[in-house]
Amino acid sequence: MLPGSHLLAQPVSETVQAERARIVACAYDHADDIANDVMAKIRDQLPGYGAADPGFLADVHDQLARLSRTGLGALLERKRVTPADVTYARQAAARRARSGLPLVDYIAAFRLGQRAIWKSLLAHAGETEAGREAVLSLAGPLARYTDLISTQATDAYLEFQQYVAAESGRDGRALMDALLDGALPAGGPHLSVATAHGIGAERTAPLVVVTAVVLDHSARAESADALGEARQLVSAATARVGVNGLRTLSVVREAEIVAIPALARDGSADELCERLRDMRAELCRDGLALAIGVSAAVTEIAQIPRAHRQAKAALALLPEDGGVLALPQMTPFRYLLLRADDTTRQLVDPRIGTALADDRARGGTLAETIRAFAAADMNLREAAETLRIHLNTAKYRLGRIQELTGRNVRSVNDLVELLVAIELQAGVINEA
Repeated sequence: MLPGSHLLAQPVSETVQAERARIVACAYDHADDIANDVMAKIRDQLPGYGAADPGFLADVHDQLARLSRTGLGALLERKRVTPADVTYARQAAARRARSGLPLVDYIAAFRLGQRAIWKSLLAHAGETEAGREAVLSLAGPLARYTDLISTQATDAYLEFQQYVAAESGRDGRALMDALLDGALPAGGPHLSVATAHGIGAERTAPLVVVTAVVLDHSARAESADALGEARQLVSAATARVGVNGLRTLSVVREAEIVAIPALARDGSADELCERLRDMRAELCRDGLALAIGVSAAVTEIAQIPRAHRQAKAALALLPEDGGVLALPQMTPFRYLLLRADDTTRQLVDPRIGTALADDRARGGTLAETIRAFAAADMNLREAAETLRIHLNTAKYRLGRIQELTGRNVRSVNDLVELLVAIELQAGVINEA
């Protein structure tokens, strides 16, 4: 006999059977109320359901009411409940897995459903001895029914996840290859995967290309298998870094992880980049060092190959210990300085280099003043307010800068030269 397949396994007296039938029939008539009770608790207690859209919640409510009627109806008709009777629960489980609902929340919802049914049975039992005996005799069958449906649903949920991991993995790699060639499939599973990740769903939806590499170190360089596992871990983490409620298309391509996340609806990359930095920090705490490059935003599929080259170029500018270099958050001036070579540094006047080195050793107040003066469009009063110093102090600092470097910050050419020297010496890469 299947676990929980016969809901009335224990013999009871005719009086108790009659009471049980009455109680169950009353609860059956209130299946929608049971579902309402569960929905209120689900939304309050389970985070995975809290932000769900109305269509998703309506589907959950329908399944709760249907599961209640199946179990209570089986009690009324004294019949077996088999997996075939709850096929719809397996289909619903696949929909939950597809939506990204955490398994722990999904299973917790079944427990809440069992409690709500039990609460309804108790409410209709009344105060008679026969009623109390009848409702107590239902506890075991109800628990076995819950075990049956939760097992079926969990199996379906995990099966769907395994299918997605296997199939969308292959489809994802094939789709990524096509996108990096600048093409979007016209139909089939690859297009479905693209749409699910927000790629090509709207013609003008902005995207970026993210390229990441796992940095070699002793803990991860022991074997090719260990490094491969590390890359898969990073790819899975990157897939969870998305905005607009979308997962990110992310695949491992040889030594790099490539991802194509959609941006916020306003086209801003700030939220995405912040999440990438948080992801990197978390993985670093787990012993995984990463370097991540983010391209400028594009709105055309044909521009994705160029964006991929940009992400790889950004990656190459990172220091040995990695980091996140995001082109959408960088000015052209800073980007040019990042690409500066030794010749650029040699062109800096030695007086400027010496003055800035000494200033850096003393806390960097002169460099800070130059930056603030430039940011204030050469308005010294505004710069002083930004720095929270007296105007006379700001004037003194500008005079000191001219004395040490031979450069007048009120000259655009001299100011640019000073800014270049400051950024080269400070290493803007560490601030990107």
